Amino acid sequence: MSEKIIRDPVHDVIAFRLERPVDQLLFRLLNAAEFQRLRRIRQLGMASLAYPGADHSRYSHSVGVMETARKIIAQLRQSFYISEEDVTVCLAAALLHDLGHGPFSHVFERVSGVSHEDLTQRVILDPDSEVHQVLLEHDDTLPKRIIGMITCVPSRTYLCDILSSQLDADRLDYLLRDNLMTGSQYGNYDLGWLLHALTIDEKSSRLAVTWKGVSAVEAYLQSRYHMYHNVYFHKVVRSAEGMLKLALQRAKRLAVQERLTWPKEENPVYKALLGQKLDIEEFTELDDISVMHCFKLWADADEPILAALCRGLLYRGLFKTIDLSRFTDKAEIEAIVNVVSEAIAKQGGEPSYEMFYDEPSDTPYEAYQPDSIEATSGILVKERDGTLKEFSMISPLVGALNRQLWFRRLHVAPQWRDLAQDLVKAST
Repeated sequence: MSEKIIRDPVHDVIAFRLERPVDQLLFRLLNAAEFQRLRRIRQLGMASLAYPGADHSRYSHSVGVMETARKIIAQLRQSFYISEEDVTVCLAAALLHDLGHGPFSHVFERVSGVSHEDLTQRVILDPDSEVHQVLLEHDDTLPKRIIGMITCVPSRTYLCDILSSQLDADRLDYLLRDNLMTGSQYGNYDLGWLLHALTIDEKSSRLAVTWKGVSAVEAYLQSRYHMYHNVYFHKVVRSAEGMLKLALQRAKRLAVQERLTWPKEENPVYKALLGQKLDIEEFTELDDISVMHCFKLWADADEPILAALCRGLLYRGLFKTIDLSRFTDKAEIEAIVNVVSEAIAKQGGEPSYEMFYDEPSDTPYEAYQPDSIEATSGILVKERDGTLKEFSMISPLVGALNRQLWFRRLHVAPQWRDLAQDLVKAST
């Protein structure tokens, strides 16, 4: 029996028994060039500036998502029939779900305007990609079926829920992995019991948890809240991500004005910044390393704004944070931000690139809203009598966590901290 083993810090042994067609496919996909590229994309972007251990990659996370999906399916198969064909599509989709992530994850795509979901689909469907060729050799319908499952077309089922929902394999893995690699100790929850509580509501064909799993889900949501509060929304992490975005925006503006001396127009980083389409070879070269190389060159460039931002990112000279959470009126906050911006400009600064306002745009749980287009991803609970309820209707924890996860911050370049602090104090 031929077997390949990956030792993973979260799941321990991840085994591929190559006499099984699905495992053989997954192992071949794992070794495709486009998937190996994910080794060079950090999972948490700039978070290592606050948590030095947070250098893990999208590669390890994607393998973990596949293994988590495998565990979910194994649990469901104890009570329900799931065809080998559906298992193959689901596990391949779980492995490939982050294939399109750009450098430094979400920040780069916000500047380029090209979503990682769209890029993931393009790579899977591109005849020139190794991923596409591996899928095609296994089953010529597989690429389109994987896209259908990722996008929940023609309809959402429990298999789609495993890939993308409030209780999906993605979230279940990244909480444990990010918690472990940051050393934060905030993100632990009982994965074993949560998996044991999973079931399928046969009437709606949706993934659900039994009434026995409510406490496990609450613990999972609490861990997600704590990870957002203490890691993802850490002031140093947000400051670095904001500076990264400003640096890329500045480089993009210079490129549009034909004032960016590096990289050259044919370079994948240059093309990606401007939202131009990359061929599969160019896409495979686009990673954190290629962008970081640009930062090192831009740090010594004649363009002072871009140079200052890049030096700050390279040598941890980050923007300073001023907490505005005590201000509750939106108009008052906007007035404070405008006053600081005008003061920086009067003293010869560039407020567009030397400060930014920040507040959260994500929450630990999105409650079910029947009229919403996205009303299909909530956590469903199967009661003792078989009725199905949305989790936020059962647990008061949901609303409490969402209300608590809030902050308002002003980040300013170090030379403007005292000025900004004085102006904020004068506003109280």
